[in-house]
Amino acid sequence: MKKGFLGSIGLAVIIVAGLLCVAKCSVRVPAGYVAVEYKMNGGISNDTLSQGWHLISPTVKTSLYSIGIEQSYLTSEDKGDSPKDESFKTPTADGKQLLVDLEFSYKFDQDQVADVFTRFKGQSGESVKNTFIKPKMKAWTQEVTAKYPVTDVFGDKRQELNEALDTYLKKKFEPYGIIIDTVNFTSISTDDETQAAIQKKVNAQQELELANIEAKTAKVQADKDKEVALIAAEQDKEKAAIEAEQAKITAEGKAEATRIKADAEAEANKKIAESLTPELIEKQKIDKWNGDVPKVQGGNAATIVDAGELTSGNVATVENK
Repeated sequence: MKKGFLGSIGLAVIIVAGLLCVAKCSVRVPAGYVAVEYKMNGGISNDTLSQGWHLISPTVKTSLYSIGIEQSYLTSEDKGDSPKDESFKTPTADGKQLLVDLEFSYKFDQDQVADVFTRFKGQSGESVKNTFIKPKMKAWTQEVTAKYPVTDVFGDKRQELNEALDTYLKKKFEPYGIIIDTVNFTSISTDDETQAAIQKKVNAQQELELANIEAKTAKVQADKDKEVALIAAEQDKEKAAIEAEQAKITAEGKAEATRIKADAEAEANKKIAESLTPELIEKQKIDKWNGDVPKVQGGNAATIVDAGELTSGNVATVENK
């Protein structure tokens, strides 16, 4: 009985020891990570451990590195991996100070994780982020903002600043086997005095832009009015020319009509004159004579009658009063 009891205890001890050995000799690599192996008798392994469970020697040390996108924050809010105020100050080209919040995403270059392990003395990816990536984010951001005046930061160069920061940080982290995916300012502020000066300048710029717009609008309207006036003047000129041409045509028409009428009358008179013979004229005189003899009355004056106006058988009388 006692012997069997001791045997059971021994089996339990062996099972527990086996479980502890399995736990000690196994490692789990989460999805989106790889693990670098460091063998005490052989140094860093060239092969990395992919996601899943792996059995390793108790003498092997592993460090995890994210090869999937990790989001990180340097903000004044309790957000993500920034549980305390990690906002920071950064200078501008004109000596002003900005207080900024930053967010960025990153990952480790899968082909360089062994070098990362060596460079950072076996630190895990999380430790590298906290001791290297975040501090360098602050330092290298300051190098970028120092090239821009504060008015540009709060003006139309804000997007340009963000793009410049993104490009600069990607270039700076690349040699360390760290890939910066995105980086953005989520908040930028400055002291009240500087902010008031910036707002004053912004207001002046807006007033100037408004004045320029109004001037351009007035010029456009003036040009339009001028064009309308020119068109109206041209139309009046064309109308006057048309009326003058019509008057000329009308006058020429009337003159031509008068000339034609005069020519017709002259032609008619010519034909009439050509048709009048002396005999016809005498006949017309006789046809028109009513039988009366012209009389002239007066003192001792005598009536003289043209013998040519009397026909044979007619007698002229002279009366003296």
